[in-house]
Amino acid sequence: MKLIRYGLPGQEIPGVLLGEQRYDVATFGEDYNEAFFENDGLQRLAEFVAANAGNLPLVAATERLGPPVARPSKILCIGLNYSDHAREMGLTPPAEPVLFLKSTTALVGPDDDIVIPRNSVKTDWEVELAVVIGKRASYVEEADAADYIAGYMLHNDVSEREFQLERGGTWTKGKGCDTFAPMGPFLATPDEMGDVNNLRLWLTVNGQPVQDGNTANLIFNVPFIISYVSQFMTLLPGDIISTGTPAGVGMGFKPPVYLKPGDVVELGIDNLGTSRQVLKAYGGK
Repeated sequence: MKLIRYGLPGQEIPGVLLGEQRYDVATFGEDYNEAFFENDGLQRLAEFVAANAGNLPLVAATERLGPPVARPSKILCIGLNYSDHAREMGLTPPAEPVLFLKSTTALVGPDDDIVIPRNSVKTDWEVELAVVIGKRASYVEEADAADYIAGYMLHNDVSEREFQLERGGTWTKGKGCDTFAPMGPFLATPDEMGDVNNLRLWLTVNGQPVQDGNTANLIFNVPFIISYVSQFMTLLPGDIISTGTPAGVGMGFKPPVYLKPGDVVELGIDNLGTSRQVLKAYGGK
């Protein structure tokens, strides 16, 4: 099953993607949030869709897609999880996962604009496979980790490198800016994914290929990551873990290349669709 949320920001309506057609499931009566996942929502939704086959309202292709998961309790990310990316950053591949947080206010839809923060000079891109937690997870054994997965999403882990690496403290200040977590277009349940350890992921900037990797090259795979993170904190249903990016980020170029207003970023992962974001200058006060 593939889950979507559509409509205006903050007013998204739940839906499903069946084949290439989007359908409204507002009458199911629940958003895709912590309570939904915690209370066997995926199974109940599948039964609802089957029982209402042929009667679900169509969703126009012109409707904006929001993030497939309503605001989660946390967005966790794994840094330097591809050895080629660690090398391009001039860092040694880690002996244990590098863990950091993105703010939940960074979460936006797959085709929403990315706003370059005020005073930013080094806004960068990162295509990543994100995993959504399906039930409360604490001290999970790696062998049992698959039981805790609700599904997967495409994620652009947008990063401001000066904020992240040159301003002191942790990476979080360069990762959690508004609009820095475009997710979607949909959440795909594990049965839709094929081999999660062999997925191509790619990203272009203004039509030029910059990232082209495969999840086969993850240093730490998804079950290990879920088990590892759950040793340090309880993962709640609907929480998101983003698993890292392959080589080809802007900071890795010589000289580095960073995003500017008007740039267009497009990205995709096998079985998870594609997304497209346009860079905008910060216009707030």
